[in-house]
Amino acid sequence: MKFNAHLTIARSEGEARARLAATGCAPEGMAKMAPKLRHYAIKLEGVSSPTANILKQEMLSLGGEAAILREALTEPKARGNVILMGTVRQLRDLARKLKPQPFGLKALAEDLPRLIEYAERTEFVIPTRKGELVMKERPLLMGIVNVTPDSFYDGGRFAETEAAVDQVFKLAAEGADLIDVGGESTRPGAEPIPAAEELKRVIPVIEAAAEELSQPISIDTRKAEVAREALQAGAAMVNDVSALGYDPDLAKVAAEAKAPLILMHIQGTPKDMQQDPHYDDLFGEIIAFLRERIERAKAAGVAEEMILVDPGIGFGKTVAHNLELIRDLWRLRSLGRPIVLGPSNKSFIGKVLNVGKDDRAEGSAAAAVAGVLAGAHILRVHDVGYHRRFVEMAGAIRAGCMLDE
Repeated sequence: MKFNAHLTIARSEGEARARLAATGCAPEGMAKMAPKLRHYAIKLEGVSSPTANILKQEMLSLGGEAAILREALTEPKARGNVILMGTVRQLRDLARKLKPQPFGLKALAEDLPRLIEYAERTEFVIPTRKGELVMKERPLLMGIVNVTPDSFYDGGRFAETEAAVDQVFKLAAEGADLIDVGGESTRPGAEPIPAAEELKRVIPVIEAAAEELSQPISIDTRKAEVAREALQAGAAMVNDVSALGYDPDLAKVAAEAKAPLILMHIQGTPKDMQQDPHYDDLFGEIIAFLRERIERAKAAGVAEEMILVDPGIGFGKTVAHNLELIRDLWRLRSLGRPIVLGPSNKSFIGKVLNVGKDDRAEGSAAAAVAGVLAGAHILRVHDVGYHRRFVEMAGAIRAGCMLDE
């Protein structure tokens, strides 16, 4: 007799209950088994031998597993990584058992349920002065307007105010949910420009577009002074590619204006970021970086619910790094914040497809679709009209339903 055995997974409580309901399982059984149908592997870094041994023993007692450093059994002072493997039920039970334990395990007891909650969160709503940004099944599109003579893709095309304003309204008409206006190129090798020059480029554009535009404008800047004047001119949020590394005062500006803040990972600076970028643990290092910058922003008064994160495609990454980031973007859910992704027309696409900067449309769309399927909430793109249907379709596939149902 053949049983047609095949794999099934559940990415949320709702999916777990749906899978179980399809078996004819009783409602009482579904409630008990839904947390057992969802499995997670959670990595912990720098764990001491005594702590690792406690985690191993507790996970085994619950029917789960924990991978620990081999020397943890013989070298009490050793430190290493631990991977906890178990169902949601087992991990929640572990959290309860860890509350009275020493070695900082009480903090881990609080983190484990939070990580599961972050992993399964499907909706974010962020208020702006132009209304709410609702990130649910449908990913949002952020149109890029570079008011610069030297950006890597469209440098010079919108350097004049009139051309830039026209592009803002063009992208809005094509379906952009928000517009990102920047006046300083951060291409590889770029030098910083004075704030006065950056303001000269972006303020006239924002002033000309903000009042009539229904979508929020994001100011793409690393400088507090530029962010402050842009917000006063009508911008509604701040996109900082340095994640407060260039000008820490920028967080205070966002906090005072109650403006959403995008924090992007970068290794190095635009001038040197592509000089042999290296990671021992790509996601581990990026998550640690962004987690620290989130805390820095919160300390300056930015509400956690106003923060978004961006892995920084092309900012201190090799082609392989960029591809891995897009493929496994879901790992950034560990931060519990909406994920912004900007692969549009970047050089890694040209290197993969062996094409020039003006022939990367299909590669950009493919990267956007992959990013959506992996969990991106906002796609930052140059050509909104071209990307819109790709992204909408990918969002429908990710949700597994029609978006208007």
